Amino acid sequence: MDAIRKQATKLREQVARQQQVFLTLHLPIPLSLHRFLVLVNRRMSRSFCSLTFRRLISRPVVLFLAVLKQFGGGGYGISDSVITDEAELQQYRRIEQLYMSTRSSKHFQRDIVRGVEGFIVTGSKQVEIGTKLSDDSRKYGVENSCTSDLTLSKAALIFSQARSHMEKERENLLKSLSTLVVEPLRAMVVGAQLEDARHLAQRYEKMRQEAEVQTIEVSKCQIKLREAPGYVDNSLKLEAAETKLQELKSNMTVLGKEAIAAMAAVEAQQQRLTLQRLIAMIESERSYHLKSLQILDQLAGEASVTQFCLLDNFFDMVSKRQRIEASPSLVLDEPVPPPQSYEEANGVYPSHTFDGLTDSMGYFLGEVIYLFVVHSYQAESDAELDLSVGDFVVVRKVSNNGWAEGECKGKAGWFPYGYVERRDRVLASKIAEVF
Repeated sequence: MDAIRKQATKLREQVARQQQVFLTLHLPIPLSLHRFLVLVNRRMSRSFCSLTFRRLISRPVVLFLAVLKQFGGGGYGISDSVITDEAELQQYRRIEQLYMSTRSSKHFQRDIVRGVEGFIVTGSKQVEIGTKLSDDSRKYGVENSCTSDLTLSKAALIFSQARSHMEKERENLLKSLSTLVVEPLRAMVVGAQLEDARHLAQRYEKMRQEAEVQTIEVSKCQIKLREAPGYVDNSLKLEAAETKLQELKSNMTVLGKEAIAAMAAVEAQQQRLTLQRLIAMIESERSYHLKSLQILDQLAGEASVTQFCLLDNFFDMVSKRQRIEASPSLVLDEPVPPPQSYEEANGVYPSHTFDGLTDSMGYFLGEVIYLFVVHSYQAESDAELDLSVGDFVVVRKVSNNGWAEGECKGKAGWFPYGYVERRDRVLASKIAEVF
């Protein structure tokens, strides 16, 4: 269409230059050109082409006929061309503008319908997937076989309900889009009002082409009458041709007004309805997203509470386990007496002391294990050690009953093994305190 439009523009410029030359030099237009224009008008009136294409091709012909009218006194011109009527020309241009406007609006409405229909199809698939996810979550929450904690089951049920509500809102959105947007626009695209208005415009275009052809016929009758003034048949033919031309012009004017009114009404309805449907679509999507956001906010709040309960239960469980591991002697009804000391079991007794420390024992420093005291312990016999939080103990032996033998602050003895923790790295000052 761009190429045709450029060619038509170029041809109009050429015709304008030729018209200026003819008007300046008062040159007659050849009869062959006149016959060519008649043939072009007949072909265009009979051809099956769009209004825009005929408009692009007919404008050069209009200019040619306007040139012919300037030479009516030379025997080759046209005395009364319908094309040069200013009122009819404005009417013709108005119908063209309305035709193009309604056509572009129709295409835009059709594009909206196709796009929203695709969105509905995709959204329906998303609703199906989301509903399946909701059902699976609900099934897990109801049938969960976990024996330690039911927090995940509760969270799954909460998520299932929220997802179900969101999918219902999405389904309502798709229904509203189909009802408020797709159906009204589709009804107008294929409606009878638009087709009737376009049919009037096409009838007007066809009648206009007939009027152009009839104008040329009148010109031919005038030429024959000038060539044979005394021939009565030529006079009758001219009178009949002029009468038919006047009827065509009158009918064309009435039909043009009807076409303009119908096309203008359709254009206004297209603009109003399309804008309303766009606003309705925006409001529907906005309402859906607001409701979905509200559901998600509520779900996030419930998830935070559930997560807090889960962490609280977890910390309680860990703390309970630590207390059990840290105090194994507390679970016994009767405390188990500590085993014999290392010296008594091996028959080793200190030979002498230096500042209260035995120096007859050898220590394997390469395998020394330092334990950090985390719970205080009060010795109940001479074979046991007094422990304070923060002390370090060197372990010599660990028994199966939860007791260990070691040395702390220069004194050897037994202590509950659950009251200490292992430390691989100890400061040198702490090592001195141990011995």
